[in-house]
Amino acid sequence: MRPLRSNFEPGTTRWAMRRAQWTALGLTPEDMEKPKIAIVNTSSDLASCFAHLDEIVGPLKQAIREAGGVGFEIRTAAPSDAITSAGAAGQYILPSRDLIAADIEVAAEGALLDGMICLSSCDKTTPAHLMAAARLNIPTIIVACGYQPSGVYRGEHVDFEDVFLYAGHVATGKMTVEELAEMSACAITGPGVCAGMGTANSMHITAEVLGMALPGSTPVLARSEKMWRTVKEAGRRIVELVAEDVRPRDILTPGAFRNAVTAVLAISGSVNTLKHLQAVAVEAGCDVDVYALFEELAPQVPLLAGVKPNGPRRIDEFEAAGGALALMHRLAPMLDLDRPTVSGRTVREIVSSVTPPESDVIRPLDDPLARHPGIVVIRGSLAPDGAVVKRTVADEAPRRFRGPAKVFRSREEGIAAIRNGEVEPGQVLVLTGLGLRGSPGMGLTSAFVFALDGAGLGPEVAVVTDGQMSGLVNKGLVVAEVSPEGAVGGPLGLVRDGDMISIDVDARTIDLEVDEDELARRRAAMPETPAPPGCGWLSVYARTVRPLTEGATLGG
Repeated sequence: MRPLRSNFEPGTTRWAMRRAQWTALGLTPEDMEKPKIAIVNTSSDLASCFAHLDEIVGPLKQAIREAGGVGFEIRTAAPSDAITSAGAAGQYILPSRDLIAADIEVAAEGALLDGMICLSSCDKTTPAHLMAAARLNIPTIIVACGYQPSGVYRGEHVDFEDVFLYAGHVATGKMTVEELAEMSACAITGPGVCAGMGTANSMHITAEVLGMALPGSTPVLARSEKMWRTVKEAGRRIVELVAEDVRPRDILTPGAFRNAVTAVLAISGSVNTLKHLQAVAVEAGCDVDVYALFEELAPQVPLLAGVKPNGPRRIDEFEAAGGALALMHRLAPMLDLDRPTVSGRTVREIVSSVTPPESDVIRPLDDPLARHPGIVVIRGSLAPDGAVVKRTVADEAPRRFRGPAKVFRSREEGIAAIRNGEVEPGQVLVLTGLGLRGSPGMGLTSAFVFALDGAGLGPEVAVVTDGQMSGLVNKGLVVAEVSPEGAVGGPLGLVRDGDMISIDVDARTIDLEVDEDELARRRAAMPETPAPPGCGWLSVYARTVRPLTEGATLGG
């Protein structure tokens, strides 16, 4: 074993304080010399996403001990989109990612631990864990803790994404409260993340493709034998990684990010992966433009899988078809195969050892489900720094749209307009002021889109926003995460009712048809958005967050 940073010179103050504290915890003098591994437990009783994480810690500690290390559980914030989004109109969700990364830094770097295993669950935990790993650059393994089992509603399969969608139908009277309550009561039958190709499963798979999760570990059913095997293997392997001094920045290279973007496009993963991958790249000091990679690769990478909400297949079918390993095997001709991974093997060695089962869930490159990109970055006078459109396998949403703007300054204002019959077919509905600084924290706009769907207006209008969409469900033509955001002088904040907006997804353009002189007058009259006062987390976030092109990382 190489010298460990966690071992201090005998007789020093740090050495004595550590021995006193850890002896009280039951550690022996021999334990004091072993590799010390942080078990990052993003656990909470607030949501089913995290309900099983505490029970993983004991077996993982045992596996680490059997491998010659000592595991220390550390805890972080544990945000759930389903629960934590209730406060401040969902503005706490994205900023929680950076709070988790900071939590990990304080504990693991403050104690000078030697490595980490991160128990990743709901949407923001995996990117936060990857960001912390890249920032601290100590040996790390991401363990995906699995998706939740789903239920049956009136004889049909139902899962959390159905509840999410149909809540919008209640808002417009197409479903009763009683029906939604009945559906909600049976949609989730155990712990784990949402059972679709939302942000959680997309990021779990992405972690494996990046090389930061063990091969064959994603996606996985929570509490399954496969999950427990991964936990045991991760406990053994992390001690080896410390001995070998394999660090995240050895793995998080431009080629690894290119592989990850390729995989996300092939499964039409969550749109949130763009900003999360960019944030990880920034933390790793890796000079890669993730948004440019999506623009470059989108026309080249076919859709190989259509898991809900992108298509009819379920995430358990994707797992049974071989999961991320099978996906990488199919994509091998498009991947950088010489990238290292936490397993100690290269991507080439991993995919060459895989024989995917016979299945039509993950299709071969020469027989894809579709050839149009699942995620499209578009630009134009309304989004000079880019915006994101999600397309499903069926791609039923219009790809070209031109119409007069109707502007809303909040999600609630927009939903009220839908209820009052103020939204008309042919309009481009603009939700502005919901970006990183304007919200602050990037407001969630999915409830507005689902209300449109419930009112039967989904195919008849387009939505343009500097807020974010759920990675789980998308409906209609929605242009999200417009950058620069309206609150910091972006063109979206200059739009007025009646302005013509044109969108062409195939041409990857979005334009505001207002002459420059008029825009200059509006910009001159636009009040400056003040930095929010106070010491609260959202105030701190708004004053320090950087643009989406830098992953919405913090730094002022």
